[in-house]
Amino acid sequence: MAARPRPGATAAGLSFLVFVFTVVPMGARAALTCSDIPDLTTFFFQKHITAHQLDDSIRRRSVETYVKRLDPQRILFLEDERAKLEEELLGLFLETRSSDCSRLRRLHQDVVGRNREVEGFVRGFVARDDYDLDTGAELQLDPDDRGSPATKDERDALLRTLIHFQVSNYLEADEDLEDAKRRLVHRYELLTKRVEELSREDLYSAFLDAFASALDPHSSYLSPHVWEDFQIQMQLSLEGIGVALSERDGYAVVEQIIPGGATDRIKALEPGDRIIAVAEEGKDSVDIIDMALRDVVRLIRGRKGTRVQLTVLRQGDRAERFNVAIERDKIDLEEQAAKLRVETVEVEGRTLRLGVLDLPSFYGGDRDPAKRLGSRDVRRLLAEVRREELDGLLLDLSRNGGGLLEDAVTISGFFIREGGVVAVRDGSQRSRVLPDPDDGVLYDGPLVILTSRISASASEILAGALKDYGRAVVVGDDHTFGKGTVQSLFPLRPGLGALKVTTGLFFRPGGHSTQHSGVAADVALPSLFATDEFGESAQAHSLRAPSIDPFVGPRANASGENAWTPITGELVAELAQRSERRQSGNEFFGEVREELAKRAEDDGVVHLAELIAQRESSQAGETGEPGLAAGTASAAVPEKAKKDSDELSPQAKEALNVLMDLVLLTK
Repeated sequence: MAARPRPGATAAGLSFLVFVFTVVPMGARAALTCSDIPDLTTFFFQKHITAHQLDDSIRRRSVETYVKRLDPQRILFLEDERAKLEEELLGLFLETRSSDCSRLRRLHQDVVGRNREVEGFVRGFVARDDYDLDTGAELQLDPDDRGSPATKDERDALLRTLIHFQVSNYLEADEDLEDAKRRLVHRYELLTKRVEELSREDLYSAFLDAFASALDPHSSYLSPHVWEDFQIQMQLSLEGIGVALSERDGYAVVEQIIPGGATDRIKALEPGDRIIAVAEEGKDSVDIIDMALRDVVRLIRGRKGTRVQLTVLRQGDRAERFNVAIERDKIDLEEQAAKLRVETVEVEGRTLRLGVLDLPSFYGGDRDPAKRLGSRDVRRLLAEVRREELDGLLLDLSRNGGGLLEDAVTISGFFIREGGVVAVRDGSQRSRVLPDPDDGVLYDGPLVILTSRISASASEILAGALKDYGRAVVVGDDHTFGKGTVQSLFPLRPGLGALKVTTGLFFRPGGHSTQHSGVAADVALPSLFATDEFGESAQAHSLRAPSIDPFVGPRANASGENAWTPITGELVAELAQRSERRQSGNEFFGEVREELAKRAEDDGVVHLAELIAQRESSQAGETGEPGLAAGTASAAVPEKAKKDSDELSPQAKEALNVLMDLVLLTK
């Protein structure tokens, strides 16, 4: 059956980043202070693409974000307390201009006290002689959907429900009940300790980052620790499991599976999975709910060849909880590289040879001819397409979360003669058009592009440009991710970290931006990604972009025998109609539609009895592999996953059918 995604937060791996090495002018302090906050908020406004001054909307969004991060599970503040707190915090921006952050420090002490109160409640509840796991417990997983408790009794009832689910998590790891209760109490003790140990710099950093997040989902303040982790990640100097994570409502959420990484090879995780516990091989699992994302990442990283076990919560038409053991490894660059395969089909008395060019990312960056570069690899593969005289080409961007902007522009130019590929608009509203860098066409045959809601940034630029020029038919999810912004990094002085600011927007040749709504498919396929919870539009404070004047070049098509057949509206309608007829009789797409219908009725409530039944079922069918808990998927046995990865996905097969129709209708 198809994968069930449920993402909904910033996918860090999808951003275009521009490194700006001019240090933001500030004093020579070694740590962030209250008096720095006004200067840094002003700098954000100076550089941001749309937000240029503090208004009531930004002020309120900043405060709401800050309070949400203080209490992601909505267990510390009652409804009226939360509302009162948010109103009081609105004055912070004015107070910081007088270097007064006393309100933040008082709030911190209050939060410490409330965490101690929760810790005491947990300790007392599980210590009762009559405590037993309530298998009938039900939990609305999304704290925003369940809201803050209105009364203390409601708060206590919510805490009891959370405790039952958390105890069950420990029982999942083969703990007995007494050990599970002991470890749960210890978890809350550690949580209180982490809050107590927050420094003033931590408080100021958190508030500044909440402000940045209120501007858009991709702007942020990177504290010194976060900035250091970011630089390590960019240099790929540590091994991991090959996923991009985000924090949402206290959970570490899988946003993207990196092609060629350890997780990609075993096909065990999906975008939207919540990781609730991490265990080093041979050690007890660590509950990571409400843990800072940077600490989660540090738990998951480690030496190549070592194993880490994740406890995962996946919510579909019903919730699942399972363990996944993954062997840490470096990204397999060969798996990330562009590849070409040829499929032969017999249709209407003709033998068609169709190419599938898989491009998982726009990779490289070093112009050294001896090193891999995505555009060089694609150029070489297109030469092979011409030598083999293939009848049509499917360009697969369905796993492509972005990469080098220059590569996306260059590859777009392989399919048109000349013309603007993308425009970049900055905060001054000036637009700069990036043109096709050469006047040649490397492939002029029928072209279909396969996309998904995972296709983002650079892949959206390529797909959008070729769609606007009428050069290709876009097939896949209803639309792509919708990440059409540029982020610039501004390092601060040592000890202060860096600022990440959204400074630009991308626009397609037709004048529309890829931001927010992405690139719509000409032929849409049923997809479990096609929900309101997946994509840029699902992000809090996602920017909407205006349109600009079109810049479609008049000389995009070649002449003579090298001319390609433009994609017309009538042709797209015929292709979509033929595809719909095939989809209606396709078992896979039928199952996807059924699951989408179930999900539409899903109220987001997780039933503990269902999770326990799944655990018991997995234990009954356990294979007995040593060292792994029941229900575990192991990276040590990747052969089946490898065999499956050699098989075209149902979406790719249908995209090939569309390409076949395109060939028959145009050649």
